[in-house]
Amino acid sequence: MRLARVDDRSAAIVPGPSGDHVLDLGPRPVPELFAELDGIRSLVQRTDAATLPRLDPSTLQAPVAPRTMLCLGYNYRGHVPDGVDPTADDPASPDVFVKTANTFGGPNDPVVIPAVADDVDYEGEIAVVIGRRAHAVSVDDALSYVAGYTLLNDVSDRSWQRKQSQWALGKCFDGFAPLGPWIVTADEVDPQNLLVEVVRDGEVTVSQSTATTIFSVAFVVHHLSQVLTLEPGDVISTGTPQKLPAAQAAHRPLAPGDAVTVRVGGLGDLTTRFIAPPGEPA
Repeated sequence: MRLARVDDRSAAIVPGPSGDHVLDLGPRPVPELFAELDGIRSLVQRTDAATLPRLDPSTLQAPVAPRTMLCLGYNYRGHVPDGVDPTADDPASPDVFVKTANTFGGPNDPVVIPAVADDVDYEGEIAVVIGRRAHAVSVDDALSYVAGYTLLNDVSDRSWQRKQSQWALGKCFDGFAPLGPWIVTADEVDPQNLLVEVVRDGEVTVSQSTATTIFSVAFVVHHLSQVLTLEPGDVISTGTPQKLPAAQAAHRPLAPGDAVTVRVGGLGDLTTRFIAPPGEPA
């Protein structure tokens, strides 16, 4: 089941013979519906999509506005910091950083390339949406705390990221975390068997399976919940694979007019457009 935010209302996206339709679920934020998923799923199954309005993709907003977004670095095998041997042993624990609330955007929000950022880059990721309060949960129980999954472009400016040992300033420019297009509920997703791909300028620049992640979603939820209480609607992003060799060798910072699509079978596509700051040439 797909849950979305459409024109400031929550909705289930219902497939029909001629495309997707919108089942209105009211004004409450999507996380407030997580305790009612069985009933919503039953309602979707009883509803004839043909009786519902068609989905206009331009009306989709970020499916959640997280209280907290925690992100993983270097969680795919082969993706390592500069100068590190990609065949070295796996790290003992995840590398975790935070994206702040000013970064959050939706699937139709363009990302402004700041005038002071000269090496803006993309990272296509699967984001885990927490469904119920989780504190000190076990690995075995961790997935039961997940409501579903969405997509994230973890936009990053490498020049600001390299200025310091902590990554926050390079990760936290306004709008640097577009999310969407919807949440696919956890009952329909095997998070360790998904192909993450990124397309730029018509070229696939990233293609790697979540089967190659170092830390599983279950472990990450368990690990983070030992430190802080995770609340419904909080987001954990699971890291990006390394770019394919040709894309890595031909690195080019993002520029106004560029578009990047993150796509994962079963979760959808998230296309982000990049624009110049207001008042500057496009």
